[in-house]
Amino acid sequence: MTEQNTIPENDNMTGKKVWFITGAGRGLGTGIAKAALAAGHAVVATGRRPEKLSQAIGEHEDLLAVKLDVTDPAAAAAAIQAAMDRFGRIDVLVNNAGNFYAGFFEEITPADFRAQIQTTMFGPMNVTRAALPVLRAQRSGLVVIISSTAGLAGGEFLTAYAASKFGVEGWAESLAPEVAPFGIRSMIVEPGFFRTELLTPESARYAESTIEDYAERTEQTVKTWMSMDGQQGGDPAKLANALIQLAELDEPPLRFAAGADAVATFETRAKALQAQADAHRELSSNLAHDDA
Repeated sequence: MTEQNTIPENDNMTGKKVWFITGAGRGLGTGIAKAALAAGHAVVATGRRPEKLSQAIGEHEDLLAVKLDVTDPAAAAAAIQAAMDRFGRIDVLVNNAGNFYAGFFEEITPADFRAQIQTTMFGPMNVTRAALPVLRAQRSGLVVIISSTAGLAGGEFLTAYAASKFGVEGWAESLAPEVAPFGIRSMIVEPGFFRTELLTPESARYAESTIEDYAERTEQTVKTWMSMDGQQGGDPAKLANALIQLAELDEPPLRFAAGADAVATFETRAKALQAQADAHRELSSNLAHDDA
């Protein structure tokens, strides 16, 4: 590791940080990488095909492109080491890599369901596990989890995707107090519909229609999802810039509602939970042992 490729500690203190971003080859990940570089930070951009990372983001002296399949723990450890060899530290870890397996539960194959969980739940776990020793040694760092409003509210056709997002949010929320004593902060980002590549044929996979009872709804739902590709209301560039701002806060929010539709989902979910708590409050509150 040469001196010119290492960010000295005092440089970091003046505002220059090292961002480690998964799934940086397209969509939101590319936007975050560009925004971080534009803000004067260094970026470790990772993806399955590193040759496409520089093409997507552009050449930059503070950009390191690294191959990473987030489902592979050994690859995650190697990517973190590559970041350390080049820059000497990691300040913001963005778990962004993802895909989308959709379909009615009975029609999603067990293999596809597991593949969804492996990428969008175990993927962030693998990368964060590899990074935590670095962040603990620094006594600083921010772990960002790009989740979804599907991590707050499930829905039809979303059993695999929502399961992975609910799971990763429970993990991230529980991890936060474990690592907070070491100066490590956590932020779960829940975007609504943004014009990323999640619904493109490269990222989205729909279960084969095999059950007659679901056939009509499957056809209609797939048609609806496919028609939304490229028409989503959210601007990924604006979300990327918002994340740069949030990362500068001394206390970033544990959860960030990304988009007006996400804010509405937060509010609807909060009201629904309150209503469910109230619906049978007396019955719920009288379940203790009668220790006379």
